[in-house]
Amino acid sequence: MDQRLSTDVVDHKNGAYAEIKDVENPELGMFDKPLPCFGCGIGWFSLLLGLVCPLLWYYATFLYFRKYYQRDPRERDGLAANAVAALICTIAVIIAGVVILIINLATNPH
Repeated sequence: MDQRLSTDVVDHKNGAYAEIKDVENPELGMFDKPLPCFGCGIGWFSLLLGLVCPLLWYYATFLYFRKYYQRDPRERDGLAANAVAALICTIAVIIAGVVILIINLATNPH
């Protein structure tokens, strides 16, 4: 091991540090930074906030279909959950609309 290179935090701030990499796995360390949105990622954050504003589910579904998760694979599960939530929400709105339409037609015959 080379004693001249240091991974100490103090040396890192001074610019004198060695980057730790694995020769066999070059992606190691690529996703060490925390996810955005308080560390839970855009997908899971949108899923939770979508309970207040369901349009966020559709936004995250758009990100999922545009393969936003290729930037960071940790986002994939949360974005996929939004796609499922958006599908369930759409089906629920369609069923509610049909039921309301049937009730209105039954109570107000022309």
